[in-house]
Amino acid sequence: MKQDELRKIPKMDQLLERPALRALCMESPRGGVREAVRLYLDELRLGLCSGTLEQLPSAEEMEAAICTAVHAACRYHLRPLINATGVVLHTNLGRAPLGDEIARHVSDVAAGYSNLEYRLEQGERGSRYAHVEELLCGLTGAEAALVVNNNAAAVFLMLNTLAKGKAAAVSRGELVEIGGSFRIPEIMAQSGAALVEVGTTNKTRVSDYAAALEQGAEVLLKVHASNFKLTGFTEEASVARLSALAQTYGAPLLYDLGSGFLIRPESVGLHDVGSIYVPDAVKQCDVVCFSGDKLAGGAQAGILLGKRELIERMKTNPLNRVLRIDKLTLAALEAVLRWYQDGKQALEKIPTLRMLRAGQDTLLERARALAARLADCAPALCFSAEPCLDEPGGGSLPAVTLPGGAVAVTGASPADLAARLRTGEPPVIGRIHRNRLLLSMRTLTADDEAALCSVFAALEGSR
Repeated sequence: MKQDELRKIPKMDQLLERPALRALCMESPRGGVREAVRLYLDELRLGLCSGTLEQLPSAEEMEAAICTAVHAACRYHLRPLINATGVVLHTNLGRAPLGDEIARHVSDVAAGYSNLEYRLEQGERGSRYAHVEELLCGLTGAEAALVVNNNAAAVFLMLNTLAKGKAAAVSRGELVEIGGSFRIPEIMAQSGAALVEVGTTNKTRVSDYAAALEQGAEVLLKVHASNFKLTGFTEEASVARLSALAQTYGAPLLYDLGSGFLIRPESVGLHDVGSIYVPDAVKQCDVVCFSGDKLAGGAQAGILLGKRELIERMKTNPLNRVLRIDKLTLAALEAVLRWYQDGKQALEKIPTLRMLRAGQDTLLERARALAARLADCAPALCFSAEPCLDEPGGGSLPAVTLPGGAVAVTGASPADLAARLRTGEPPVIGRIHRNRLLLSMRTLTADDEAALCSVFAALEGSR
């Protein structure tokens, strides 16, 4: 019986002639389809030989199984998902979403050639930084600007260019570590700058920096504590006072903001969030750097702003070519910066700002409407709207929470439900709180809400 069934296994070329597989070879790499067929046939032989398979599937069943396998194998590893966590700048989920309009511009630039380093008016070679430098200077008041591939690169380039071989004073309370084990003392050592620690973990005064300058320090470096907050018996030297001190001693003041707003934080409902409004920092410092994909709401980039002479020195540093920004990031960044030229449009068009400023009443109203729609799609589950606390995320505003609204899903194991949503199509990432799965409205778009209805309908059908 086993030998009879083995002899019935079709050859690869026979299966590839099946209508669905022929069509699949037209839209997917033929080599991938052949490999899927080979693996499937091997599984059939193994099943017959081991006794776990008594009878061969029909040709139609084979065809369907192979198509399913090919679709799974050819699916992109990096792909879109639905962020229902309520964390606006979720590092694991790609931080700032760009939105449809900006994404379309990036797609247009990516689809063909572009004037990346070509001056159309003069018909000659140009600088890739020209696409965003004027915009950045106009928005922040900086004399010059430079963009590299992320803020870690910006910090490194800044220190390597302006503090290499020099003693740089940094508060002990600002010797931070951010994601990926990026530590300020280590990055300073790699850049060639000599670290001079001043003050204590919880208290650093202007007089501590002054003492360091008196003893030979030549650079002042301030680092924003992006991913933690010290409270209690603390003191911090303000940027304004450090600026005055730096001018007195003729030392450059460098400021790693980590993340910064290009619009007043109050316009998105955030108050008392510290000195992270970029134009204010630019006025007081010689060079400022921050991430393009955090509170600025753009693509991953490290933005450097400051005095022209210092920025020009960084542009000519050989490291700049190692760290330079690519055309797709430039396209996204330029599109985002153009929206900032009109504050009202920025609040409406830039997804990060729109999500940050969303009010709890509006979010709860949306949650109630979505809960009703989902209840129709998946009657076996229970959906209800409830208040929640969201986060800005991205290590940008530690200890800041955003009152929001969410759909709570009950009627099944939260962990099991989260896993099924996570592995669905599209994947949905929620959060479990108090033994309930929450789908936060803050980070959901209208398209996401429609997709959620389809996802839950599919879950209901598979129960």
